[in-house]
Amino acid sequence: MEEIRLNVSLLRKRVPNLTTAAKNAGMRPATVSNLCTGKIDLGKAEVKTLVGLAELANCKIDDLIIRGEKRKMIETKIKALDFFAPLVKGGTTGLVARPGMGQVVILAELLHRFKGTDLKTVFLAPTDEHPELEGTIELADQITRGLEDTLEAIRRFGEQAVLVTDKEHVDSGLLFELQEALGNQDSTTTLLVDLSGKVSDDDFPFGPLETVWQLDADLAARHQYPALSPLYSASSILDERDADEQHFQLRQRARNLLRRYRELRSIVQSQGEGRLPSAEVETYRRGERLEAYFTQPFYVAEEFTGQAGKTVPLEQTLSDVAAIMDGRTDEQDVAQLQFIGSL
Repeated sequence: MEEIRLNVSLLRKRVPNLTTAAKNAGMRPATVSNLCTGKIDLGKAEVKTLVGLAELANCKIDDLIIRGEKRKMIETKIKALDFFAPLVKGGTTGLVARPGMGQVVILAELLHRFKGTDLKTVFLAPTDEHPELEGTIELADQITRGLEDTLEAIRRFGEQAVLVTDKEHVDSGLLFELQEALGNQDSTTTLLVDLSGKVSDDDFPFGPLETVWQLDADLAARHQYPALSPLYSASSILDERDADEQHFQLRQRARNLLRRYRELRSIVQSQGEGRLPSAEVETYRRGERLEAYFTQPFYVAEEFTGQAGKTVPLEQTLSDVAAIMDGRTDEQDVAQLQFIGSL
């Protein structure tokens, strides 16, 4: 069967405020968002939704459908990111979090890790002062402060460019101007953050996205970093099955296990583990181990944590996750899996 996906890049360029436009056209923003990230298979989309999107973008429906082209992921070697919601090369990723949940540390770690690759990072700085960015923004290969110098940097770096910026430049329209100026040759990988944290309340954060990294308040409160939500983070690579089938199936299994683990955890917190049904004890303990495994020491945090940063290739992560879910770590304490690299 031919692979098809939504032309998110075209939507982003043609419809700068898709949330409002979709609502005004009678479409549910959440449905549009799920089509962009692949949570909803494009082949199952309602015709009226595709017609509405084509009208908003002033294009034909065929222009909104990309056929047969595989997306490529940028492997960060951060277990939770690569496993649950891979970064799409040439796509747009939004980091959804409230202040204090670790989004700036994730951003700093990515900038640090990209320095050891062919990628070149451009940080389009916010106009407001953000003290929390001190020591992070300097990790970028180039810091820019306006349209022209950002354009110049991206054109110089070409397909290896990774643009990082705050939601402020989405709201002001500057990002839209930048993408318009780059035109059809825009192959920039874009990473959007929201330092205000207000994006967490939006139905359709940042507009069309190929990848959503949503941080989880409960994980952050328990210092389970990086606090990536395994249930609400998504990537078009996985949800459109552009990735390896083993990865897709393992991600589905892991999500199901962690979803049930969270339900059981609420029982344990209020009534104790002894109240768990005997048939669910194994599920609870494996979920606990899997959640612990997805914590990871970061290089940029070494001086604060005293733990050396760890790099884990995706292939190793897949092997480790399968081992945990198949019971091969049942004899290990949860603490033995906390903040490690690979098994």
